[in-house]
Amino acid sequence: MAAGAAVSVQEGSALLWCWRHPKAQAAAGRCTGRTDLALDPRKAKRLAHRIRRTARQHGLPRVVWVSTLRRAADVAVWLRHWGWQVHSDARLCEMDFGSWEGRPWTDIAWAEVQAWQADLLHHAPGGGESLAQLAQRVQAFVGEAQAAGTPRLLVTHGGWLNVWLHVPAGCSAIDAATWPAAPRHGSLSTRAAGV
Repeated sequence: MAAGAAVSVQEGSALLWCWRHPKAQAAAGRCTGRTDLALDPRKAKRLAHRIRRTARQHGLPRVVWVSTLRRAADVAVWLRHWGWQVHSDARLCEMDFGSWEGRPWTDIAWAEVQAWQADLLHHAPGGGESLAQLAQRVQAFVGEAQAAGTPRLLVTHGGWLNVWLHVPAGCSAIDAATWPAAPRHGSLSTRAAGV
């Protein structure tokens, strides 16, 4: 799947409607998993408008779940201002890169990156969180949404979305060479209920 592409679903059949947050300020060239960076307020408002428009077009509830990190939570500020119900949920946060957080990628030893690539699913980069641990958070949230049975609109992160879209439950290994780029900032990804 190309970066930024949304998964196609029949109108009305999607359970999760997930937007990646807009590009954060000062993120270029840095490892920014849990690093809490600000958004340009105009970009936050633009994405909030797109979410509101999508909800109107598809008859979706005026309720949004967002990561607790500012680059997602800043979008919710606008939606709350327009009368939406907002749920902040730490399970929607980006992967924790431990000691790599906030550092330029060029300052991280190549041997450390290679160790992560050798076991992409289970290695915890920088001593933070592994993709397998992130997958547990993703699966817990998705399972709760499936049990509720009503569509959920989310603002989350690229790593979270990639795990949701590309790591099936029970997965035992991931090939770093074929791991896809994250969906582009501000893009929508959806999946049908039960997928």
